[in-house]
Amino acid sequence: MANPRMKSWNIGDVKVTRLYEAEDKPDVSFLLHDATVETVKKHAWLKPHFVTDDWKIIVWFQAFALTVGNRRIMVDTCIGNGKIREYEFFTNTQTSFLEDLTEAGYPPESIDTVLCTHMHLDHVGWNTRKVNGKWVPTFPNARYLFARNEFEYWKSRLPERSDPHKSVLVEHVVDSVLPILDAGLADFVEPNHRVSEHLWFEPTPGHTPGHVSVHIESRGQHAVISGDIFHHPVQFAEPDMPSAFCIDAQKACLTRREFLSRWENRKAFVIGSHFCDPTAGWIERDARNWRFSTE
Repeated sequence: MANPRMKSWNIGDVKVTRLYEAEDKPDVSFLLHDATVETVKKHAWLKPHFVTDDWKIIVWFQAFALTVGNRRIMVDTCIGNGKIREYEFFTNTQTSFLEDLTEAGYPPESIDTVLCTHMHLDHVGWNTRKVNGKWVPTFPNARYLFARNEFEYWKSRLPERSDPHKSVLVEHVVDSVLPILDAGLADFVEPNHRVSEHLWFEPTPGHTPGHVSVHIESRGQHAVISGDIFHHPVQFAEPDMPSAFCIDAQKACLTRREFLSRWENRKAFVIGSHFCDPTAGWIERDARNWRFSTE
């Protein structure tokens, strides 16, 4: 039986493989403070895939491995094992992520490029793993591409990491980003950087200052790995509700609405970084805003 944690799509000649690591099923108010269960119930299309029977939202934590010609590229690297975080859910996790990655045909040493849509803890965790008590790059043969303005923001927070009263903690930068710099594997690029003929960054700021989505184009087909413009498909229908985890919530809402307008009516296949199975689909206009269609 195929591993249910994996799923693949072909975008022209580019193969995209999803690697699932973990999931959560919180109340919608955990993500959108102004939302209630009634907010979710308004959008019946969220069932059967994206909400539970009692209308809790389903959020997956996952990464994507890409085959682009002879290149092997990771988009985001999930949570990582054995790391200490400010949230218990992310602390000291032990998952089969690397084994799954290898099973999918992408052993860590085969990866030549790592792209991080942004530097939140659940998108950089497997940048490193602990070896002999030290955090070292998980993908030793890769160049890690970071949006320059994204890194500058997090770098500016580093002196505050020991202050428990700060709302943004940066332990994940210390153990999952700085070791990449120490190893000389980091490249700082602009938020519209072109990775290859078929792959480029699409600036989508707000969730974090340098947040990017990853655009794929091959043989006239377009797809976008969203990153955290969306955490859940309910945000297609409620794009103006600020997320609890956005650094600039107002800008994030504007970015989300602009993204939905640009790619509506099946102009691009959207692969939701936190969307549970089936994970990918299309933006369709609804009566008031938009809906996510997987058909």
